[in-house]
Amino acid sequence: MVLALTVCGIVVALVVLGLFVFGLRRRLIQRSGGTFDCSLRWDVPEKPDTSGKGWSYGVARYNGDRIEWYRVFSYAYRPRRILERSAIEVAGRRVPDGEEELALLSDAVILTCLHRGTRLELAMSEDALTGFLAWLEAAPPGQRVNVA
Repeated sequence: MVLALTVCGIVVALVVLGLFVFGLRRRLIQRSGGTFDCSLRWDVPEKPDTSGKGWSYGVARYNGDRIEWYRVFSYAYRPRRILERSAIEVAGRRVPDGEEELALLSDAVILTCLHRGTRLELAMSEDALTGFLAWLEAAPPGQRVNVA
């Protein structure tokens, strides 16, 4: 009986510690400011796939001339993807359709982009989209920026 209670206590302590570290990571990412909720779908086909598959929920952070994208459900402190401003080309925007409406946040707008030849989609709120497009257009002189 004592062994079972000890094991249960250790399991509960590990779960609480894991949740604490998870929350601390998110806090450290957001500490420097310039973050927004952003779902990402990497390497998408030419024809839009509205099945809702492939989306990863994350947090994006502006860091100079690049955006660092972190998965929300991860303990990694390093970004999963880094998007350079000079390499991003906006190909279009659309609203979620079909099962995508269930996979994304309720007010999401999907932005189709090219980054170094890879097609990707970013889903973010209308406010975050305005900030993202303003960040793209505010590139230093001499940088080629394509905003559709």
